[in-house]
Amino acid sequence: MTEPLDLFGDTADAALPPDLDALAAQAAGCTRCELYQDTTQTVFGTGPREARMVMVGEQPGDQEDRQGAPFVGPAGRLLDEALDEAGVARDDAYVTNAVKHFNFRYQGKRRIHETPKAGHIKACRPWLDAELALVKPQVLVTLGATAGKALLGAKFRITSERGEPRPWNDLTLVPTIHPSAILRADPARGQDRDEMFAGFVADLRRAGELLAG
Repeated sequence: MTEPLDLFGDTADAALPPDLDALAAQAAGCTRCELYQDTTQTVFGTGPREARMVMVGEQPGDQEDRQGAPFVGPAGRLLDEALDEAGVARDDAYVTNAVKHFNFRYQGKRRIHETPKAGHIKACRPWLDAELALVKPQVLVTLGATAGKALLGAKFRITSERGEPRPWNDLTLVPTIHPSAILRADPARGQDRDEMFAGFVADLRRAGELLAG
């Protein structure tokens, strides 16, 4: 088993790799939970070291697992569109996930997304903490309930708390929905895709307004 990074004690500075490339290389061999066994690769975050905003989703999907980068599928394209409409420069954002391996089940030959378990989130938490320690963003945006609970605790509720900035450690956290929720909008359940997208853009615009400089 790969040893977790000691980012919570007196040896934190010594444990932290010198840059994101070194951290990603270390995470590539992670075996801290069973998900690595059936996936293509560890999917680490991407974006500039000097990004002022970090966006945290749930986990990589099928395309992300195959390509080795987060948010490269339909949800990623929708995220890019929303960022553009919100006036947030894509170069200002580092994107990653709370869980770095794809959790799925087979349906025939298709790989169907499965929500990661608490143990998967706990196993990946040191990698996320290390990313945040290296990037040092001003604003942290959680995308979806899983990412929100990963950083705010099990009592977090996306429906009642989304879009509301709150202090988190030494930065500001803004929770919002995951773009995949917009793609799955179901009119039969009273979900309007255009309204959901507009709300998502509003949340991202609020987060962008918190960036200094």
